[in-house]
Amino acid sequence: MGTVTFVDETTLGERTAAPPLAVPEEHLPLRELIARRVALETGPEGYEEALARALDAFSRNGFLVLVGDRQVEDPDETVTLGPATEVVFLRLVPLVGG
Repeated sequence: MGTVTFVDETTLGERTAAPPLAVPEEHLPLRELIARRVALETGPEGYEEALARALDAFSRNGFLVLVGDRQVEDPDETVTLGPATEVVFLRLVPLVGG
């Protein structure tokens, strides 16, 4: 069993980490990691709608996901989780006027 720490980061360098989450699996699709992150934030109410919004934002490049030091671009790609894995959600901030 390992732990995953979800970190929100912006291109401006702002970082906010959530408490570590115990994850018994060593391999998970990125889609499942996103789902677990959404579940932490929403709880059971509103989960389905929030997950749909998150996956839509990911598909439109609203944010990037870095697992360890590697960007994962496909939500169905399986990622390997170690004893302490950092998963960064890098929110892309549009240029002023763009």
